[in-house]
Amino acid sequence: MSGVVDVQLFISAFVTLFVIMDPPGTVPIFLGLTGSMTRQQRTRAARQAILVAFGVIVGFALVGQSLLDYLHVSLPALQAAGGLLLLLVAMELLTGKMDGSDTQVATQGNVALVPLGTPLLAGPGAIVATMVLVQQAEDPPQWGAIALAVVLVHLCLYLSMRFANAIHRVLKDSGTMLVSRIAGLLLAAIAVQLLADAVLAFAREL
Repeated sequence: MSGVVDVQLFISAFVTLFVIMDPPGTVPIFLGLTGSMTRQQRTRAARQAILVAFGVIVGFALVGQSLLDYLHVSLPALQAAGGLLLLLVAMELLTGKMDGSDTQVATQGNVALVPLGTPLLAGPGAIVATMVLVQQAEDPPQWGAIALAVVLVHLCLYLSMRFANAIHRVLKDSGTMLVSRIAGLLLAAIAVQLLADAVLAFAREL
C-alpha cells in the first residue's frame, strides 16, 4: 500500500478534506434544499451534486492556479464570491422561498449544481486545500494519496446525502421544514465566516 500511495499524506489529506467538506454537516442543508423533492429526485440530486463537486475539485487541482492567475483572481476573491452565493441561498431557506412547489419545480435541477455541488461541497476551502496538496506533491505515491483521499471523501458525502432519505421519512414534511430553517441559519453562518475570512485575507495582503 505504501508503495502505491503515501499513507501519511493520504491520512492528512483525507482528514483535512473530510473536516472542510463535512459530510455529516451536509445532511440538514441537503434536506433543506431538497425537502420538497421526491425520493428519486433527491437521490438524483445527490448524485449530480457529488459529480459536480468532484469535477470542480479535480479541475481546480489540475489547472486551478493557472486559471486564477490568468483571470487575475485571488483566492480571497474566490472565497468572498462563494460566501455571497451561500448567503443568498441561506436567505431563501430562512424565508421559506424554497418550500413552495413552484420554486421546487424551477430549481430542483439547479440546486444539485448550485449551491450543493459548488460552493457548498466544492467550496473555496476544499478547493484551496486540494490545490495546496497538489502543489506540494512530488511523486506518484503522493499524487495517488491525494487522489484516493478526494475519492473517499466524495464517497462519504454521497453516502451522507443518500442517508438523508431515511431522515426525511422520519421527520416528515413538517420536520423537514424545521430542518430547512436550521440549515438556513447554519448556511448563513458559514457564508458570513467565508466573507470574514476573505476580508481578513485582503487586509493581510494590503
